[in-house]
Amino acid sequence: MMSEDEKNPETGAEDATAAGAAEETTEPEDQAEATQDQAADPAAHPADDAVDDPLDALQAENAQLKDRLMRALAEVENTRRRAEKDRQDAAKYGPSGLAKELLPVLDNLGRAVQSVTPDQREENEALNNISTGVEMVAKQFLDAFARFGVKQIDPEAGERFSYEVHQAMSELEMPDQPAGAIVQTLQPGYMMHDRLLRAAMVVVAKGGPKPGAAPPEDHKPIDTTA
Repeated sequence: MMSEDEKNPETGAEDATAAGAAEETTEPEDQAEATQDQAADPAAHPADDAVDDPLDALQAENAQLKDRLMRALAEVENTRRRAEKDRQDAAKYGPSGLAKELLPVLDNLGRAVQSVTPDQREENEALNNISTGVEMVAKQFLDAFARFGVKQIDPEAGERFSYEVHQAMSELEMPDQPAGAIVQTLQPGYMMHDRLLRAAMVVVAKGGPKPGAAPPEDHKPIDTTA
């Protein structure tokens, strides 16, 4: 005896087609639900952890910009300090080149005065007047130098020799003078503020060991860059 499906084959085919369509409809819905579950669970996407937090990135960029700004400000401040020091040095030591060029002129004025003896000045009034005029010019030079911080180094006889401001040109055997004492000044020296323009040329007494002649261990040389 035949069943209903066997009797009606078209009806059985329609039922099979409907069942397949139902299965296909259910499968996309399951996939959508699985996708939603994965999106709701962060642990299901470990690759998302590798993405930088925008706030952290902004903070790092801000730190870099702040560091660059601080470095730029420090460089500007250093430049300002160097410029200020250069300006002060230029105002303080700027005339040193001109002063050095005028030192030989002042030396010659002094030699001109010294070349005339006191007896000659007493005997010859004209010569005395000329010598007085030369002395006045030399004094004006020294006064002008003083206004720019230039002072003369003219050591007296018996003064202790100093490596900082004196230059020994020769030595003399003088038992009555301590070794290293200045006997004669051949040419005066000059200082501009705390810098040496020219050392004084002197003759020193010669003897045995010269106590104190050598500079001490903590000796600081004087600035000669003027």
